[in-house]
Amino acid sequence: MMYNLLVTDPADPSTLAAVLASAFDVSPHDVDVADSLGDPDLRNWEAAVSCERSTLRGILAQSLEIYAQKSVTDPPSESALAQRVAVATGTVVLFPAEEDLPSAYWAATPEGRFTRARLYESDGEEPVYVIDAVESPVPQLPNVQVMRIPEVVRELKVATPVSDGFDERLRAQSLTPDGAEWQISDRLGAWEKLVSHMESGWAGSGWCPPDLYRERLEARDGLEGVAPQSAEAIAAELRNALRQLDSTYARLTVEDQQAELAGLLLGPEARQRQLGWWWHRRPDPLPW
Repeated sequence: MMYNLLVTDPADPSTLAAVLASAFDVSPHDVDVADSLGDPDLRNWEAAVSCERSTLRGILAQSLEIYAQKSVTDPPSESALAQRVAVATGTVVLFPAEEDLPSAYWAATPEGRFTRARLYESDGEEPVYVIDAVESPVPQLPNVQVMRIPEVVRELKVATPVSDGFDERLRAQSLTPDGAEWQISDRLGAWEKLVSHMESGWAGSGWCPPDLYRERLEARDGLEGVAPQSAEAIAAELRNALRQLDSTYARLTVEDQQAELAGLLLGPEARQRQLGWWWHRRPDPLPW
């Protein structure tokens, strides 16, 4: 199993070896910690756990490429390992988030906490690393701005079983990828992502950017009245999907008698549009 950790301060080899031995439940003698430019003849290539350290430029001091042999049973998750390394070494440890964004990382702090971080690297043979933002204050990074990172929410892995089922129906009909039905599928998926994210208590982010919330309400707008234009089997599938998702959205929201949500998301435009009922309900509290 491979792990890719980035640290803001150089990790002491003996401390690193000890924490890796503990984390992987192996003997310290079965852990190899070495510099990437070191003498390969001095490496323990048979070690159960190996860690190769490389020097970085910028706010990051080192990368740690950690490999555990298949013989290691019950290896820790990357987040658990990052936390243990951070606490043991007293440095901030970054590891990649699951979202498909090169800048999306998690940071584990010496206090054992986690926060999202946005990491940029310059172009070039020897990139310079910059931690552009974190979502919670990190004492070891006093000059890094603290802010919510909106692009991460857009890329969250949100389960969409209802729209996935609709997609299966479309594939069974052998419809062309650029057909109108697949546009319906995209809108249905966006609507389900909003409903599912809300139902989870905004899991993975703790909030939802207003512009993304608006986009997904507008995706629901695009589903209104399209069923009669589709083949009956597809139309029935869409009606059933909307029945499920609309019911959940209604249950999770309250009536917005003052049109607070529409006013916030649309501004003056709200008074000029005929809005569907979903614009007249809102989560309480608002997720931003």
